[in-house]
Amino acid sequence: MSFNIMDKLLLLPGILIGLAFHEYAHAQMAVWLGDDTPKKMGRLTISPLPHIDFVGFIFLLIAGFGWAKPVMIDPRNFKNPKRDDVLVSLAGPFMNILLAIFFFICIKIIFVTNDFIGEGSLLHTVIRIFSYAAQINIVLCVFNLFPFPPLDGSHIILNLFNLYESPNYYKIYNFSRFALLILIVTDIIDKLISKPIGFVYNLLGNMIF
Repeated sequence: MSFNIMDKLLLLPGILIGLAFHEYAHAQMAVWLGDDTPKKMGRLTISPLPHIDFVGFIFLLIAGFGWAKPVMIDPRNFKNPKRDDVLVSLAGPFMNILLAIFFFICIKIIFVTNDFIGEGSLLHTVIRIFSYAAQINIVLCVFNLFPFPPLDGSHIILNLFNLYESPNYYKIYNFSRFALLILIVTDIIDKLISKPIGFVYNLLGNMIF
């Protein structure tokens, strides 16, 4: 999907909120499960500044894909390292779904409480910002669940099949990262995630509207 300059300005709130809350969810879940490493590193916050990687953020705006600073954890502090690592990984995408629902609800409230919303009005602009924010958070959720390092979905696969203990772990990890890069550069990833994104977007929209 192509965006003009105005669209990208309207995308900014959703991107900043989506990335910040995604990483905060990782950090908070890790702390709840007994690892205070994220708290020590200043990541237990919803402020975007500690979470945003400047280069990754610029790439996201220009190229349509990017990254935030990953939350560092120490699985040795978990009571059940494999299970808790998966829970920490799932916390980010789950937070993005909650945010998408929140923005859909905000849009619904605006429509319910206003009889007329003029094209180009302030409320119309707010609706566009909320709509973009909902879409961005769904994209973040679906994309991060793909099983390629360093995405969150890879932790599920690595723990499920005990690949962390495999002698070929580093080969698998490096190959998977390279494969993800190829999928992004060739735009194949867009084709892979477009249908799941559309499905989730329509599902949540139909539930709320």
